[in-house]
Amino acid sequence: MKKMTLSKFLEYIRIALTGKEQEFTTGSIRRAVFMLSVPMILEMMMESVFAVVDIYFVSKVSVNAVATIGLTESVITLVYAVAIGLSMAATAVVARRVGEKDLNGASQAAVQAIFLGISVAAVVSVIGIVYPKEILGLMGAEPDLIEEGYGYTKVLLGGNITIMLLFLINAIFRGAGDASVAMWTLVLSNGLNIILDPMFIFGFGPIPAYGVQGAAIATTIGRGTAVVFQLAILFYGWSRIKITLKDLVIRAKVMLNLIKVSLGGIGQFLIGTSSWIFLMRIMSEFGSEVLAGYTIAIRVMMFTLMPAWGMSNAAATLVGQNLGANQPQRAEDSVWKTGKYTAIFMAIVSIAYLLFAKTIISWFTNEVEVIQNGALCLQIIAAGYIFYAYGMVIIQSFNGSGDTKTPTYINFICFWLFQLPFAYLVSIILDFGPKGVFWAITLAEISIAIIGIIWFKKGNWKNMKV
Repeated sequence: MKKMTLSKFLEYIRIALTGKEQEFTTGSIRRAVFMLSVPMILEMMMESVFAVVDIYFVSKVSVNAVATIGLTESVITLVYAVAIGLSMAATAVVARRVGEKDLNGASQAAVQAIFLGISVAAVVSVIGIVYPKEILGLMGAEPDLIEEGYGYTKVLLGGNITIMLLFLINAIFRGAGDASVAMWTLVLSNGLNIILDPMFIFGFGPIPAYGVQGAAIATTIGRGTAVVFQLAILFYGWSRIKITLKDLVIRAKVMLNLIKVSLGGIGQFLIGTSSWIFLMRIMSEFGSEVLAGYTIAIRVMMFTLMPAWGMSNAAATLVGQNLGANQPQRAEDSVWKTGKYTAIFMAIVSIAYLLFAKTIISWFTNEVEVIQNGALCLQIIAAGYIFYAYGMVIIQSFNGSGDTKTPTYINFICFWLFQLPFAYLVSIILDFGPKGVFWAITLAEISIAIIGIIWFKKGNWKNMKV
């Protein structure tokens, strides 16, 4: 029996990774969650590998180099906010059209989403190329850090179109149920990033040593190659969504619908990411060593949060497709099952962080103060991981239904009205130092989970039209 169970499990893994199963509005919910979650978990883990690989190699350059990544990433989260906001709209609309069996409508929505993403990325590129030093200065960077790191900021923001389209097109694939396609694009981009990172940072043959700037060059090349691969898949019809030349026109009605749905998502993540920027600004008051420890801890944390994000994205797809198929109860059942599985995973991770935080941070640096602050950050944040699990799944389920406004309200309450004032009060005014920021993060995420569950049970999301 055990052998048969293992064989069946491995067969399910194979089916999930190859994307052969694409019907998620009928049959076992547990199977549907599994088939979508496996590639989405791997996709999200691949995305986080970018962060961990960059930090690993850059930490060999200098403390300032690590701090540069932290400051730049806190700014570029504004790009992520727009990319994720548009991605949520794309996933919700594409999933709804697929649930309605309207693949042509899904393709039209995909094209308009890509047009919107390119437009936003172009504006950010100009700002990033022209004002990299000023951006780091606004974030509180010291002059020597700015001189060493502005090249990284310039390249990463200048090439942000690769971030935008990678997020956006993968969201289209996820909405269509083609989670395995999204996963394989990130396998490609990460493989290239791992190879190119040390070559551009430390130099290799004719390639000079660019230092921290090399990490941005390698990452941009890796992501850019993946975007070309994504576009080839869309145009050659290797997924459920196929784009043809006749689709490459502006469709005002479809675009306006996407903008309407995405505004809530963009606002939702702008609230979250802008609060993250202010937290980073508070952390910069405690010096480069503390900032470096915080940056490493957040990168490590994001790596283990990505599987939870993967399962949350699976819930969003299931909600969208099942609402499109007029099965709201199945949509709700999918959310609670996904939440339970995510909580189990996060509980295991939290135990590992609580026990081995210092060891984990020491993999990236030998600086004692950096290790101490990074480990403390990991341990405090891990205390709320089970709450994070349900919070992430619930919030993404709202988004999958097209209700992006509710998470926006929740984020506003928990981040701006609670997290930022609490962090400043405890860390600066009451002089608790970095611990105040760490506890602010944990308590805010716990609040999101509690409020989200209460709101979700009201069931208004089941009546959304997109």
